[in-house]
Amino acid sequence: MGESTDPAVTALGALPVLAATGVLVWAVARPRAGIRQRLGRLARPVAVCACLSLIMSFALPGAGFGAGWKLAEAAVLLLLLAVVTRWSPRRELRTALPPAVLAVALWPLPLVEGESFLEGVGVAAFWLLPAVAAVAAGAYPRRQALRRRSAVAEARGAQRLQLSRDLHDFVAHDISGIVVQAQAARFVAEADPAQALLALERIEKAGLSALAAMDRTVRMLHGPEGAATEPLPDVAQLPSLIEDFTSAGGTEARLELPPPVAEALSREREAGCAAYRIVVEALTNIRRHAPEASRATVVFTPTAAAVEIRVTNDRGDRPRAPARRKGSRGGLGIPALTEHARALGGTLSAGPHGEGGWRLTAVLPATFPREAS
Repeated sequence: MGESTDPAVTALGALPVLAATGVLVWAVARPRAGIRQRLGRLARPVAVCACLSLIMSFALPGAGFGAGWKLAEAAVLLLLLAVVTRWSPRRELRTALPPAVLAVALWPLPLVEGESFLEGVGVAAFWLLPAVAAVAAGAYPRRQALRRRSAVAEARGAQRLQLSRDLHDFVAHDISGIVVQAQAARFVAEADPAQALLALERIEKAGLSALAAMDRTVRMLHGPEGAATEPLPDVAQLPSLIEDFTSAGGTEARLELPPPVAEALSREREAGCAAYRIVVEALTNIRRHAPEASRATVVFTPTAAAVEIRVTNDRGDRPRAPARRKGSRGGLGIPALTEHARALGGTLSAGPHGEGGWRLTAVLPATFPREAS
């Protein structure tokens, strides 16, 4: 293929490589602070350069400075292909990638004009490979960055879920106890100051417990190593929890926790913490939605490969207010614990029991000695 000696035609032939080089220089030869934003805006300029290259290759095949300059033009387009694939928004890639890939794959065809059709297809296919490699070189770090962002988003979501569980399970329980004790102290303050003093002591204890839960939550915000400094409550704290619940109001709570169950759940830390959360949520719901209940029982029953937790309350001999448990109107505690139990391989359900009472039943996987079952 002959080269044109007309200076104007020669300048037009050099225009694509100069334009592509100018786009690349504009993107990288300025202060680094905004380089990513500029790289993300290269899709349309690259599409224009690619279309210009295609036009010059086929409309003016004799323009330019020869095959060497066309090869340099293809090299610059390959680099721009990788950059655009890496940084440009997805919607703009549809505009830039097809013409740029065609410009790289088809630029040698005017050089083999007059040869067989199959030879032209082979040449185009050969130059299609570096175009695909450039797209792959830009797509791989883009995909890795997307996976990192997804992992960070999932980690933050899991942390937010853990924080909400802590606030709901522990802080809400302690605050509801403070409210009950404050109400009781208000009624007995004049008639029995000693009982009011005991109520104030229990309020102080519940407040300190709530502060401890808040401190643990704040430490979680500073990273997983901060949350790991203090273990979460488990079944070992259930006796004191039941005692505090009974002393806080008119509902008498009773705990049945066989030693084999306590030992097994202590070994399986995650299941033990989940069991404690389940009991806390059940007692909190009794305090909030069934303050008239006279009795509440917490029973742990071992089976061959699981432990069943039943928390039951009655309606009481003299109900003071109607029960407010219908569906999920009580909040997000039960649905969240249901999902937590399922994640551990167990189940959780709650519903009416007896005459106006309520029962929460949870099954968590656990390993027990043969004699315990």
